[in-house]
Formats: sequence, structure tokens, C-alpha cells
Amino acid sequence: MASHRRPKQSNPRYTGVITATAAAAVALSTQTASADPLPDPNKKGVKAQLDRFYEQATQATEKYNGAKEKADELKKQVATLQDTAARKQGELNELRDRIGTVAAGQYRSGGLDPAIQLFLSEDPDTYLEKASALDRVGERQSTVLQQFLSQQRALQQQRKEASQKLGDLDAVQKELGKRKKEIQGKLGEAQRLLNTLSAKERARINEEEDRANRASARVDLGNEASASQRAAAAFAAAKSRVGMPYVWGASGPSSFDCSGLTSWAFRQAGVTIPRTSQAQANAGTRINSLSALKPGDLILMRSDLSHVGFYAGNGQILHAPKPGAQVRYESIARSGMPFMWGVRIG
Repeated sequence: MASHRRPKQSNPRYTGVITATAAAAVALSTQTASADPLPDPNKKGVKAQLDRFYEQATQATEKYNGAKEKADELKKQVATLQDTAARKQGELNELRDRIGTVAAGQYRSGGLDPAIQLFLSEDPDTYLEKASALDRVGERQSTVLQQFLSQQRALQQQRKEASQKLGDLDAVQKELGKRKKEIQGKLGEAQRLLNTLSAKERARINEEEDRANRASARVDLGNEASASQRAAAAFAAAKSRVGMPYVWGASGPSSFDCSGLTSWAFRQAGVTIPRTSQAQANAGTRINSLSALKPGDLILMRSDLSHVGFYAGNGQILHAPKPGAQVRYESIARSGMPFMWGVRIG
């Protein structure tokens, strides 16, 4: 089996900054402070507690990403509805001008047709019924006025739909604001936790991260081919990001969260997939066995599908694992996250 060795990438900006990025991990925890008591730094549970914060961070990040994706889609829908309403308003104005021109001509010639007078003074929705009773509406005039009423109703419907979408968007933006406020509050909790660690403990954690990054640079991926050209292209794009930092909510090109990396990589291959790991879990053909995976297939982790990466070959995953870490290769078996299934995207 051929050896695939990655040259070690130099990232001086990110080396040794586990303290700051670990704070970000804790900040994303969706649990309350009382639910996660601070561990005694003199006990062996410190690392386990930090790992728990990391897991909560990635879970909260995917929820944030889902709300953000929904907000972005609602903004597009609102913009489309508003553009359509503006166009219909313009068409309505043209019809009104045509009717006004007829009225002006009649007025100059000595009198205003009662049907036109009725239209200009009454509610347009009741106009035709009343005008018909007067038996004063000609075929051509009736067609124009029917068109006017149709355009008016369409405009009202567009405005109603836009208003409803704006209400939905407001609710989603409030959710995002709430999550952001929660993150900011948790940053203080994270710093308090980190301040309980001794310099020796922090150095040990830094060394563990450095060791994981060094192992990534030496990984043996084998030489198995991807299942498709698109998967190969996406995987190649992801490999070019090895060494970039994990940042919650980020989708490239210089920082990523887990689903941000996979969605960005597929965009580079000309393929659009959903933003969140849960949605990506159903974006292609499900592969239930690890042994059936090919490099470039997506791999879903954890029972809530809150983590995703690329199958890299030879039992390895290429992913953005957690706050405080870099995009890297890791053994699936040693990742600490249960494999759920793979997804093959043609």
C-alpha cells in the first residue's frame, strides 16, 4: 500500500492558541452553567470536561448554522416577493394612467362617462357589478378594468406573502440573536474554567493538540480512488485546507466548522449541498458500512448527526474536529465519536 504523506503545514498564527479557541468551544455550549459545574483542576476529569464542552460546541454550532441558513433563504424569498410586488405596482400604475387618459378626454369633450366616474370614485372591487347595472361598460373598457382589478388583487397577494415572510425572518433573526447572546455569555464561563487550569495542565493540552496535528501530517491514506470525479474534486479541495483553524459558523476559505468545510469543498467541485451536518446526512446515497466508503464520501458522526467530515481512506477522516483544533486527518476509530453512516454524492 502506497504511503500518502502530508507535508507539515506551518500555521504560526494558530499554534499555541488553544486557550482562546477553547474558550470559544465552551461559549457554544447549549447547557446552562449549573448543568456543567467546573471541574477540579487537580483531578483527572479536566480533559474530559473540556472534551464535553467541545462536543456541545459543535452541536450548538450546527443549530446556529441551521438557523442562519433559514434566515438567508427567507431573505432571498422576501427580496423576490418585493421585486414582484414592485413590478406589479408599475403595471397597475400604467393601467390607471390609461383609464385616467380616457377620463380626461371625456371630460374635455363635455362630460365624464358615468362608468368611468363610478370607477374613479368607488371601491374597484364593487365597480364592475355596479357599472354592469348601469349598462354603460363597453367591451374594450370592461377588459381594461378587469385587467386592472386582476393586477390589484395580485399585488395585494404579493404584499401579504412578503409580510408573512418578513414575520418569519424576524423570528429567525431573533433566534440568531439569542444564540449570539448565549455565546457571548458563555465566553466568560469558558475563561473562568480555563483560569482554573495550571500552566502545566494548559501545556499538556497544547501538546496533545500539537501531537494530533503532527500525526495528521504523517497520515497514510492508501491509494484508493474516489467513487466519482465530483467527490474526488471536493476531497482535493478539502485536503488543501489542512491546517486551517476551526471557527464556529465559518465556511471558508481560511477557517471552517465541520459542515462548513464539507459544503465549501463541494462548492469548489461545482456541487451545492446543504449547510448543516444533519441536512448533509440526506444529501446523497447512504452508505451504511465503513468498509464500503470511498475517499470523498461524507461521513456522519454522533447519534444526533452533529458532526460531518470526509472519508479520507485507510480508516481516516478529514474534518474540522472542534474549537481549538485545525482541519486535519484523524483515525475514525480514535476520534471518540460513533460512526453513523456515510453519504455518497455523485
